[in-house]
Amino acid sequence: REVPGFYSTPRSLRRLVEDAARTSCSGRVYTSETLVRAKSRRRHTLTARGRDVKMAAIASIQFAAGVRAPASAAKSLKATSSSSSFMGARVAAPARSVRAAAAGGLKVEARYDAGVGVFGNKAGMTQLFTEEGLCVPVTVIAVQAGNVVTQVKTEDTDGYNAVQVGYDQVADYKITKPEVGHCAKAGVPPMRHLEEFRLVGAPTHELGAQLNPSDIFKVDDVVDIRGTSIGKGWQGAVKKYGFSRGLMTHGSKSHRQHGSVGAGTSPGRIFPGKKMHSQMGNEAVTARKLKVMRVEEDCIIVKGSVPGKRGNLLRIAPSKIVGKTIPHKLQEA
Repeated sequence: REVPGFYSTPRSLRRLVEDAARTSCSGRVYTSETLVRAKSRRRHTLTARGRDVKMAAIASIQFAAGVRAPASAAKSLKATSSSSSFMGARVAAPARSVRAAAAGGLKVEARYDAGVGVFGNKAGMTQLFTEEGLCVPVTVIAVQAGNVVTQVKTEDTDGYNAVQVGYDQVADYKITKPEVGHCAKAGVPPMRHLEEFRLVGAPTHELGAQLNPSDIFKVDDVVDIRGTSIGKGWQGAVKKYGFSRGLMTHGSKSHRQHGSVGAGTSPGRIFPGKKMHSQMGNEAVTARKLKVMRVEEDCIIVKGSVPGKRGNLLRIAPSKIVGKTIPHKLQEA
């Protein structure tokens, strides 16, 4: 390439000069086809190297959660472990249970509920007048056929205490056959929605029992209501996060843009969690400590608004107040 006028010569002639230079440097002739094969092998090597890095990261996460043993203990677990293949490589999978393996790792716990609740559908909003003459905005939650106990889980049988509740009775062809068999085993009609309420203590409910809202909630109780919020579609940072907009005058090139997202060369990337334009709404939202204004057999009226639009599925449970309705972690220990 030090030859004068090298880059002005035709491509075919430059290729011959390069091949001749490689031949003079070593005894082996490196043609263009040989270089292509070498690059292909290097690409596959880098792919396998990246795959090994991913496997090591996943194994470290599984070891932290207590699902997998460390690599140093692979030899000791060789006699009592079964090998499994993951992404083309074989890794040691201990045969012991997850609970025993988690003794030396992180302790993963699910959140508890303050008690067993019910499900309903948002009917709409209206207003009520109190005895003092105050106008209170309320939400009416309709309760359809369902709210039956489909499964009772205890620490002896499943490792934790929970009550599974089925809601919205439907025809058997509208759900899967395993779900139909699951409901039939509990002696209840087919239910569209099945969800658990995880409890701290042992459940006292019986399989197939009917849950009435009037038996669970009373007036002036506080409840937590979870539902799916209304989807807003793809929105910008001004609408989603309340960013300040730029000048709207002539010549301004930043009207409703989010602005800078970070430095260029260093770090040369966007940090995870950066507030930018993205999907807004259509996510699980919990409205906490809503006051119950009125309870009937087919509806629950609560003060304020709840997530979602009319007809949205809602999960109504007793409000979680640490130290009152649910024990504190220090008290649990």
